[in-house]
Amino acid sequence: MTDTLIVPTFDEPATEAAGRKLVIICSKGNLDMAYPGLILGAAALGEGIETHLFFTFWGLDMITTSRMENLKFTMLGNTAMHLTQAPKMPIPALMGSIPGMTGVATKMMRKQIADLEIPTVPEMLEQITQMGGHLWACRMSFDMMKLNEADLYEEVEAVISASDFMEISEGAQIIFI
Repeated sequence: MTDTLIVPTFDEPATEAAGRKLVIICSKGNLDMAYPGLILGAAALGEGIETHLFFTFWGLDMITTSRMENLKFTMLGNTAMHLTQAPKMPIPALMGSIPGMTGVATKMMRKQIADLEIPTVPEMLEQITQMGGHLWACRMSFDMMKLNEADLYEEVEAVISASDFMEISEGAQIIFI
């Protein structure tokens, strides 16, 4: 194994990225599940890769204007939960059932994100669209949640069906989050 660090370049698209396509399916609306897709999308765009983000089920919260700035982090059911500052120790997932713990955990995570100068979810979405990324909402989930297009972040290109998604994702590498 080598210790070579791979650092993406964001100046010009990499020539080997020409013709590559990435589709990221964002299916979770928790704060900790929003960032993996957004960061991967921004990184792919920085490498010159055509990038599409498809928001389905609770992932729609990431692009619903009334929810996108208030995504929560919950410890409940997260068996990997642990403190990242002293004392570094695992936290039983059951603690997530204590009233107010979701708020405490969310506040802690938001502080860590801010301390690292990571943009907020709306800021990440803005960066992605400014870099040429495409945002799509899932028709079935959209209808199930009784949303209308005015509820969505303005840069969402369209609410599309599974068949439309198949067309968009043809030949793409697909990541499901």
